Amino acid sequence: MSEVRILQDMIRRIVEADNEAKTLEAENRKAAEIEKKKIEEEAEAIYQKHMNDAQEEIARNNAYLEKRTARNLEEISARQESALIKLKSDYEQNRDRWVDEIFNRVIS
Repeated sequence: MSEVRILQDMIRRIVEADNEAKTLEAENRKAAEIEKKKIEEEAEAIYQKHMNDAQEEIARNNAYLEKRTARNLEEISARQESALIKLKSDYEQNRDRWVDEIFNRVIS
């Protein structure tokens, strides 16, 4: 009878050990899933931070380029206006002489 009891005790210990192993495996699997999800969330947060930083940099660059373009346009417009004023002044001062020269060249 004691041999049967020893065998039963051994079987009970094996079953308990198996149950403990299954429990540990389930806990480890759950912990691994939690860690995987945590890593994915951290990776997404890092990605979003870099994307936000990039968007902010793009916005700053666009604002700078818009200001620079507007300033360049103003400078070009001012130079064109100045050139137009000079051309009009030259025309007013030299109109009669130019007409006479053109007339003389055509007639000659």
